[in-house]
Amino acid sequence: MEDGRIIELYWERDQRAIPETDGKYGRMLHGISWNLLRSREDAEECVNDTYLRAWEAIPPARPGALRNWLGQITRNLSLDRWKRLRAEKRGGGAEALLGELEDCLPGTAGRSVEDLELAELLNAFLRGLSREGRAMFLRRYWYGQSVAEIAGALRCGEGKVKSSLFRSRRALREYLEKEGIAV
Repeated sequence: MEDGRIIELYWERDQRAIPETDGKYGRMLHGISWNLLRSREDAEECVNDTYLRAWEAIPPARPGALRNWLGQITRNLSLDRWKRLRAEKRGGGAEALLGELEDCLPGTAGRSVEDLELAELLNAFLRGLSREGRAMFLRRYWYGQSVAEIAGALRCGEGKVKSSLFRSRRALREYLEKEGIAV
């Protein structure tokens, strides 16, 4: 079913919206959450909460890109859950991903206007990467995929992925420093 029709189902308060959303995007949303949490039960709960948030937000919201909108909700819910559980889950999932980027990104405590500026700079940085480099970066730091998963999806070696990610992190740090963002 097309995204526009799924959104219309939400607007009509038709309960078929949830199964249609799950049928089209459930696997992707579970993947995002699993990659951050590494727990089937927690991932399932985050995906279900995503559907609830979508039901509550549409209407009045009318997302332009349903896939991205749902992915962002799932990612945010999963990161929130990870923060609540991190004392129990040291060293894996989101903690490892965020640890890789900590030398590239400034601290974000209490930053709202600065977050918008940082988001714009990140988007500009990503547009400057090669298509393959951007895919690797997003698969790792947005979708939380492992190096092996990225290598398999892009049909290349793990060493290539590791090198690309290392160079991208270094380039991101240099780019942000050049733009006046202290890291």
